[in-house]
Amino acid sequence: MMSPPPIQTLFASRTPRRSEYHALTPRTPHSRSGRAEEGFTDLDIDHSQEEDDQEYTSYKQQQSEPLLASSTGSAFGPSGYRSQGDDNPSYRSQTPGFKEVVVKTNFLQNIPLLLGSFLALMLFALAFLSMTSPDKLDHLVGYVATVQEESDNVDVAVPTPSIVVTMPLPGHLISYENYTTFPLSGAQYLQECNKLMGGFMHHKGSYWDVPAGGPMDVPHHDDVTNYHLPEGERTSICSKTITYQLDGHVGLLADLAIMAQVAGLARERNRTFLVDDTYWTRGKWTDHFQDVRARQPGPEPGCRAPPPEELVACPRQARHWVINSRTAKFHLGHPYLEEYQNPYGHEMNRMKPIFERALESFETTIRPNAHNAELIRAARAEVATTLSIADNANNIASPPAGSEAEVNLRQNNPDPYLAVHIRRGDRKAGSPPHYGDYVPIDEFTQAARDTWARLFSNESTALPTSSAQETHFPSAPITYVASDSEIAFDDFTKAFPTSSAIFSLHSSTDPALRALASRREYAQKDFDAMPEEERIRLTRGMIVDLAMVSGLWAWKGEVVPGATICTLSSNICRIAAIGLGWDRAFGFGNGKDHYSGDIDDGAKRWIDLDNKGVVSPEWTAFELF
Repeated sequence: MMSPPPIQTLFASRTPRRSEYHALTPRTPHSRSGRAEEGFTDLDIDHSQEEDDQEYTSYKQQQSEPLLASSTGSAFGPSGYRSQGDDNPSYRSQTPGFKEVVVKTNFLQNIPLLLGSFLALMLFALAFLSMTSPDKLDHLVGYVATVQEESDNVDVAVPTPSIVVTMPLPGHLISYENYTTFPLSGAQYLQECNKLMGGFMHHKGSYWDVPAGGPMDVPHHDDVTNYHLPEGERTSICSKTITYQLDGHVGLLADLAIMAQVAGLARERNRTFLVDDTYWTRGKWTDHFQDVRARQPGPEPGCRAPPPEELVACPRQARHWVINSRTAKFHLGHPYLEEYQNPYGHEMNRMKPIFERALESFETTIRPNAHNAELIRAARAEVATTLSIADNANNIASPPAGSEAEVNLRQNNPDPYLAVHIRRGDRKAGSPPHYGDYVPIDEFTQAARDTWARLFSNESTALPTSSAQETHFPSAPITYVASDSEIAFDDFTKAFPTSSAIFSLHSSTDPALRALASRREYAQKDFDAMPEEERIRLTRGMIVDLAMVSGLWAWKGEVVPGATICTLSSNICRIAAIGLGWDRAFGFGNGKDHYSGDIDDGAKRWIDLDNKGVVSPEWTAFELF
């Protein structure tokens, strides 16, 4: 039996040598008891706190033996307990710079954390500054915004709408309570006028007199808010307007003839002129013509159109007056003529103010859009080539600003070609001897011969005589024929030699123009049943024909007709006289005295084959329905 170790080995108190030192982690009750048995010295008290703070700081303190390893093993020193310095060898406290090395190591390890924290604080500060003072942030980073960027980034607070309701005086309210769709149709506006006017135009006082109690009107909801919209944007609602409604009830030229007078009224009354095409059967107004807001901006350029439920057809004194071909009879009848005719003129001279009003409207307000203008130039160029006239179709400079409409027409001398319009379809003669029937083709061909002989009998000597030119027109009259009937066009052409120069959309060498020719006689009810694309195409053709028959919208140097032959039963004939000009159309520009107002048959260039002077005045500006 093995004898127990000597007792002095168990209780001897000593500090193990460095080679015998083994760190034990974590501490065991044994190590604490060893220290308890040994007690604390003054030095131990000084290092006790340091020992706790520096625990587990070295890789040597990692556990290398089981917690309950035998004390007799080689891991333990000769002593049976752990003495002073087991956890913190004296050499650590005695090694110079040991604490500084540990601090520096910790600082270097924390540098990424410190940098990340600093960057996070900077980003937070910049985000806060961008929300509270963006201008300061732009200045800080040296950013200078462009004018466009500044305008795009302006955040304008939209003010709350301020609506003021204006009610007519008692007994003067027009109620639309039975309607749900606005604007009303042409037939509905006609019904409203019938209810108010009793089926005819009342004439009390002057044309624009307002009743003592004020005009009949609808309630108006005026938005008086100043929205501070950018320049060019619609601002407040127009204070007073006149709207022409296109409802497809009549033909294109009938609408244009009435519209020309209405646009003149808007200029005179200082009202904004508008066009409503909600129910038009020919597409949109801008499919064929320029926007009237651009051509005739009125007293409040940029104002917004009134709500459609505030449009009133009768009376015309209403704030927002609307007129169409059905209601025109309540406004453009006898009272209108009495108001705007020349009261001191005789016969045709009485009509001159109304003629001039229409001419100004066609010169300034009712003008074809770019596409239709290009087609018109192509048609004029085709005629100009045959006439050997220098084609200045590309010269699109505007007429002299500020010139009167009649003076603008004189910048183009009448060219030696005749314009003939032959209307068939649903329009027949309105005067004897052909009342209710078509004017025969023979009368058109005879009028062409007589007019050419009267106006251009000496022009043939001025025409080129080369064989190349003779191939085009060896014989007169040189004619442009506009017709809704191919049969009528063929019959007219057959009345002249095959060498005659006769132009038409039907026979044009330009495919774009030839595609616009009408393949059937025009009747309003049949037209309305066509596909919209077909209706728009025929409308373009009618606009080109109007320009070639009348000379309207011609730029300086472009060809215009020397005379026009037509029938007054068609509205293109009324407008053709306007395009020719007052003096040219009626022969008043030959220096003679025309005080009597009678048309000069020897000098006139507008030849009507329907009325023929049976009805006075021989020319009227528009037709009422």
